Order: sequence, then structure tokens, then C-alpha cells
Amino acid sequence: MFKLLKRFGGSYRANLVLGPLCKLIEVVFDLFTPIIVAYMIDAGVGTRSVQPVLAGGGILLAMAAVAILFALACQKMASRASQGMGTSIRHSLYEHINALSHADLDRFGTPSLTTRITNDVNQVQLAIALGIRQLMRWPFLAVGSLVAALAIDVRLGLIFVVSMAVVGGLFWFVMKACIPYYRSMQAKLDRIALIVREGLSGVRVVRAFVREGHERRRLADAAQDQAATAIAVGRLSSVLNPVTFLVMYLAVCAILWSGGIQVNIGELTQGQVVAFVSYMTQALLSIVYVANLVVVFTKASASAARVNEVLACQPSVTDEGAEPVELWSLAGLPDAAEQADVDLPSGAGQVPTLALRNVSFAYPGAAADAVHDATLALMSGQTLGVIGGTGSGKSTLVSLIPRLYDATEGAVEVLGRDVRAWQLKQLRQVVGMVPQQAMLVSGTIRSNLIWRDAKATDDDLWRALELAQASEFVRTLADGLDAPVEAGGKNFSGGQRQRLTIARALVGAPKLLILDDSASALDYKTDAALRVALASYGRDAAASGELPPAVVVVSQRVASVRAADLICVMRRGNVVGLGTHDELVRTCAIYQEICASQGVEDETVSPGMRQFPPAQLSHETVSPGTTVSRHEEVRHG
Repeated sequence: MFKLLKRFGGSYRANLVLGPLCKLIEVVFDLFTPIIVAYMIDAGVGTRSVQPVLAGGGILLAMAAVAILFALACQKMASRASQGMGTSIRHSLYEHINALSHADLDRFGTPSLTTRITNDVNQVQLAIALGIRQLMRWPFLAVGSLVAALAIDVRLGLIFVVSMAVVGGLFWFVMKACIPYYRSMQAKLDRIALIVREGLSGVRVVRAFVREGHERRRLADAAQDQAATAIAVGRLSSVLNPVTFLVMYLAVCAILWSGGIQVNIGELTQGQVVAFVSYMTQALLSIVYVANLVVVFTKASASAARVNEVLACQPSVTDEGAEPVELWSLAGLPDAAEQADVDLPSGAGQVPTLALRNVSFAYPGAAADAVHDATLALMSGQTLGVIGGTGSGKSTLVSLIPRLYDATEGAVEVLGRDVRAWQLKQLRQVVGMVPQQAMLVSGTIRSNLIWRDAKATDDDLWRALELAQASEFVRTLADGLDAPVEAGGKNFSGGQRQRLTIARALVGAPKLLILDDSASALDYKTDAALRVALASYGRDAAASGELPPAVVVVSQRVASVRAADLICVMRRGNVVGLGTHDELVRTCAIYQEICASQGVEDETVSPGMRQFPPAQLSHETVSPGTTVSRHEEVRHG
């Protein structure tokens, strides 16, 4: 908790200091109240005189008015500090989370991060507000009451001290037992958040498989588990108030008994006994409130530790020490060199756009590499197809290129430079990636497309949409580029979302485009048209003197990769085949199996691999003057 106060409290230092001071002044008035009441009893009630009662009442009213003003000032400062620091913590936490690598995010988990940035920050925020408003009041009131009571009479003060020691010991014991429960409750809230997130995001699948009852039971079990912990805490803390009041009233009885005797012998006045009882009540009630504060601060401490755990996590992927580079100096981009009025280095344009050199990667805690000893090179304008079965490491391999993860061994190079030597922002500006799961955010089509280039013109956006085969359906929308996009793009079909994410990656003219199984929801005609458009885009770039982009296509369809300049066949993280379609059909048994399983017939496929009937070859016109062929997947029972 103190780490967060030290880190985020600087801007609210005045509120953190002046707020408790205002509350302290209010407490001083509370401590003087029993003395004035005692004066009113002894000087007014005891002598049947109205003047002391009226004078004491006026003083009490004036003190109450001033105390209210200071209380309001404290409340305002507490609100400013708690809300301001809560906002700052959330902003910093969210910014830091976005700087973490995928490996770091995997370690925490999305549900846990969601709970930390919402519920945990709320607990810290509440503790800050109550700390300013109450932390100074109740301990000072308890101590002040004890000192004032001892000043009235030491013997009666011993009753006061014993009763406070009993209540304080009970609170310490109960709070010590409760702390582990509070920490456990936060972890169980993570579990509830996970189940809710899964149930809501996958509601269509849940309904399709009629699993609503199962999901309700999962949530009910998790909620009951969390409730059981909360009830256990409640049972422990439920004894506090009854025992506190029992001790307080027993102490009051003892004070009245002993004080009555001293009043009879003239050692104390009636007003002093009443003041003593008031101080006793204030002190023991203060202990009750302090106990409630302990509960709040215990929860906040557990939450602050979880927030600090995220903030203390150093991103495993950083660009510290990396310097910005001129692209023409790496790969000899003619347009950039011309604009910079420099001579291209010898061999300009001959540096591979992508090179993997003995690259291996293993997820933390994994027993085996997800990618093992991968080596390949891809020149500008070329297309690399990555194919393999589910779990073969295809997505992991391409995730190493924009440094979503860092290779554990070997080197990944983009435009002849190790990705670790790139600034992350510049690397991801050069590399355009379309993830396997099409993800759009709420806003408009325009706001989603300009992620890579905020200055992109409408012509740039329409050009990207045309390449991605998305312009046709966008033009049919009433608002066009300004058509609304719901959270997650739920108001578009799966194929439309994929095409929009492809268009988003094309905005800003990346030099390396990665399509991670991003056409899986497209029909064969649209998929073929997309490949033709990307090939045409590369030729146009080369004709205009620019460096044509290299393209990496991850797919499980042979039809999507068979025309690639280089095909990488993966199995269990290993590159088991590397070459063109024709070469792999002759030399790679795994690729032959994939072709045969999809009904792709080729004269070079060995007869023994033809486990499925030949594919039906058809031709479809994609655009005027362009005809492409596709293999329709024919499956028989």
C-alpha cells in the first residue's frame, strides 16, 4: 500500500496532509465536548442555574458548526485524493499491461488482470478515502479519551485501560485470523471473472451445445466457494461488535459503581462521572471503528500487493537500447533513398525481408520447444506459406517475427536486422500482422482501419479494403467508412471481420505482411481473389520502384499456400519440409498426407498417398481478365 502511495500520491500530497489535519481539529472538538457537558451538569443542573446550561449549549453549537466545516473540508480532500489516485493507478496499470509481452500476459491471465484493474484498485481507492477521513480520527479519539479519563481520575482510568486492552487483544486475534481469508477471496474473485468471461464471450457456443445449465452450475459453484470464504470471515468478525459492547457496558457499570462511591465521599462530581462514561464510550467505539478500518486496510493491502505485482513485472520484450533506423539503409528501399537524396548501398534490395536462423522457442514451463531449430529466408515480393496440423507451431513461429514472443535460441531478422535491435514501434510498423482471431474494437470502420497509420486518407483506406476484398460490403453500408462497429465486431460476420482486419494490416504499406490463418472464414472464391490482389499489389509496388512486401501466409488449406514461392511444413514444432509445392509433393511425406487429406491431386503425388477421391478442378473469374483455379474440398463418408 505504501508503495502505491509513494508512487502515485505526489500530486495529492496537500490533500493527504491537510485532510487528516482537518479531521484532527474535528476530533479536538469531540474531546472537549464531555468537559463542557460536565461543566453544564456541575455548574448548571447541580445548582439549578440556567445560565451555565445556556452558555455550555451555545459553546457546543458553535463547536459543532466549526467541526462540520472541517469535516466537509476533509471529505472533499479525501474524495479528490482517492478518486484521483485511483484513476492514476488504473491508467498506469493499463498502460503497463499493454507494455507486457504475450508471455507476461499468459502468466497473469486476462481474468486476473481484469479483476486487478477494477476490484483491486477499488479496494485501494476505498482505503485511501477512509484513511484520510477516519485513520486520524478514531485512533486519536481513543488515545485522547484515555488521556482525558486518566486526567479526571487515575483509579477509574485503570478500569478504562483494562477494558481497552481486552477489546484490543480480541481485535488483534480476529484480524490476524481474517487476513488469509481476504487474500483468498481476491483469488476466488479471479475465478468468478474467468467463468463469467468465458460464458459471455462464448455464449453462442454454449447455447449451441445446450450447456447453459453446466455454465450456471460452474458459476454457482465458484460463487458459493467465494461466499463460503466471505461467510467464514463474517463469522470470525461477527464476534467483535457484541464482545466490544459487552466489555464497554461492563466497564461502564464498574465506573458507575466505583464513581458513585467517590461522588458520595466528595472525591468526584456527578459531571466528572458523566464525562468519564462519555470518554469510555468514545474510546471503545473508536476501537470498533478502528477494527473496521483494519478490515478495509487488510483487503486493500492484499489488493495493493496484487497491483504492485503487475506493476513490478518487467516486460520480457523491450526495445531498450534500440535506435531508430532508416529503412533504406537496411534493405535499400528505392523510394526512401530517393527521398533522402542518398546513394543506395551495394546489393540494395538483396537483403532478405525475413530470415530465421536456427530459431527455437519454448513457452515458460513447457517440457519441449514449441518451435525447434527453424531456418529459412524470404526475399521482398515473395510469399511464404506455413502449413501443418493443429498444434504444429505455425502461429507460434510467426509470433516471433513482430516480437510478440522472443526466440529462446537463434535469431529472427527483418530487413537484415535482428528484431531485438529494432524499436518495437518501428518493427511493428514495418510488419503488418493479421492474428488468427479477427479482433475489432467498438467505434467505426475508419477508427479500426487507422490503427497503423492515423494519417491515412480515405483513398488509402479504400485501397486497403479493395485489396482485402472488403470494399464491396463496406460500400453497401449507409455510413461507409463511418459505419459503426460493435465491441468485438459482433455486427459483422466472421468473414467480414477477417477481411476488415486484413485491410487494417495493409494500411500503412507494411514491408512484411503476416496472415495467420486469417482467411479461414473466407469462401474459396474470396480467398483466391485475396491472393490474386496481394500478388498484384506486390507487382505494382515493384513497378513503381518501391520494395514490394513479402507475405507470410499461415493456413491449413493447401490451396492457400500451393502458389507460394516457399512453403514451410511444420509438425510438432519442427520444420519437416521446405520448398515449393511441386518439390514438397515429391519429397515431403507430411505434405503429401496433407494434400491427400484435402483431396488435392497432383501427378507427382505417389499413388499410395491418394486416400481421397481426386478434387474437382474448377475455374472462377475473380476480376475482369483474371482467372484463377481452385481445388474444392470433396469429402465422402
